[in-house]
Amino acid sequence: MARIPLDPPRTPLTRLAAWYSRRAYGKVIDPLLALAHNRKVLVTDSRLEMSLKRWNALDPVLKDLAVMASSAAIGCSWCMDFGYWESRRHGVSHEKLHDVPVWRDSDVYTPLERDVMEYAEAMTATPPDIEDELVERLRGRLGEAALVELTAMVAVENLRSRINSALGLTSQGFKDSCDIPGRPAV
Repeated sequence: MARIPLDPPRTPLTRLAAWYSRRAYGKVIDPLLALAHNRKVLVTDSRLEMSLKRWNALDPVLKDLAVMASSAAIGCSWCMDFGYWESRRHGVSHEKLHDVPVWRDSDVYTPLERDVMEYAEAMTATPPDIEDELVERLRGRLGEAALVELTAMVAVENLRSRINSALGLTSQGFKDSCDIPGRPAV
C-alpha cells in the first residue's frame, strides 16, 4: 500500500501530466501521482525522464537489462513491473526479463549482458562495489560514451527505485498486460 495518497491536488499541471501518462502508458502511473504532491519534484522528474529518452549511446537491450537488474537489487516491485512492460515493448525476450533476479544462474544471457547486470548490481550496492576489471571490460566492449550512459542509467534507476520503494509503490499490473498467452496447438 502506498505510503502517500495517490490523489494529489488537481491542478493544470497534474491534469496535463495525467493526460500524458494515459496517452503514453495506458493509465496514470502511480509515481506520477506520488510526485505530484510536490510541483517542483514532478516537473524536475518529468524533464529528466523526457531527456533520458534521447540518450542513444547504449544498446537499448543492455540499457533495459541494467535498469531491471538495478530495480531487482533494490527490490522495487513497481519498477520491476513497469520495467518488464517497457522492456517487452523494446523487444527484450520474456526469458531474459524473467531471469533478471537470478541472472547469475541463468544461461539466457551473453557475456556482455552478464557484465552489464553485474555492473548494475555493483553500482546499486551501498556503498557501490565496482571492480576495475569489470569497468575495463565494459569500456573495451561498449566504448566510453556507452559506459557513461550505462552508469547514468543505473544511477537514474536507483533514484526511481528508491523513491518508489520508500513511498510504498507496488506493481500496477503492467507486466500482466504484456505477454499474449500461447495459442492451443491445432
